[in-house]
Amino acid sequence: MFDHFVWSVVVVPPLIVLAVRLLADRFAPSAAATIMAWSAAAAGAASMTNLAVFALKAIAEVPAVGAMFGWSARVVADDTAHVAWVSWLSAVLLTASVVSVAWRWRRHRAALRSGRVALPDGDRLVVLADPTAQAFAVPGRPGHVVVTTGMRQLLTDRQFDALLAHEHAHLAARHHRLIRLAELAAAMHPALWWVVRQVDYLVERAADEQAAIDVGSRRTVAQAIGVAALAASGRPDTSYGLHAASAGGVVPRRVARLLHPRPTVRSRALRVLPVSLALASVVWTGEAIYDLCELLSAARPG
Repeated sequence: MFDHFVWSVVVVPPLIVLAVRLLADRFAPSAAATIMAWSAAAAGAASMTNLAVFALKAIAEVPAVGAMFGWSARVVADDTAHVAWVSWLSAVLLTASVVSVAWRWRRHRAALRSGRVALPDGDRLVVLADPTAQAFAVPGRPGHVVVTTGMRQLLTDRQFDALLAHEHAHLAARHHRLIRLAELAAAMHPALWWVVRQVDYLVERAADEQAAIDVGSRRTVAQAIGVAALAASGRPDTSYGLHAASAGGVVPRRVARLLHPRPTVRSRALRVLPVSLALASVVWTGEAIYDLCELLSAARPG
């Protein structure tokens, strides 16, 4: 059974990260974000399930448990005797993953609740009297865009329209779900944290592209992003939402993509690479569950 642990817990998550790194900028950003987020989530779930399988095996190796259920604990332990540590290490890692996923889920729910405000019917824009420059989308039904007066004063009318189009694109595509999916995947397996950064970048790129279509000017969107990023630089972000000017060094990349668009790759073979890795891990995990059942059956006397 050890090969299942190696493949799903040790090998596939880093390979998913490598595939994301190689392919993220080669596809249309909306499709790339969806592929990367779901592939990471499937790989993370497979990893956690494998840990659960080995954690159950650790419990089955306890003599008292074997006596209770009528199997030989020695036979169960002998299956991975050459790597005796793997079962109990899996139990520890599984506990850490469950705690991490639960914490991340509660944080998402709390953030969504804190961002909701009562709005008049049909009003999806909230303008806050705040000199700091912020603009972000808060998911919901239907969701709303929050803009501070500090941000509004920095933008021309055309740039403000571009900013609103960007944020409404986030809401229309429900990009927060892809980000949440990627973050839950990373909570399942820490190697997948790099995928979160890429999915975040890709949904911003997707919103940029939609905003450029809506306002009819890629340059205007690029200018709005640049102004918003400069205004927000050096200030810690304490709000929840999907931002026109995301943190870190991705803004120059986004502006460059808007001003100098590149053709995207339409190869299906490349698109299915991360998906294939994730599906292979899921299938391998199913075999791990089957192998554990077979092992417990073989450990029963007679």
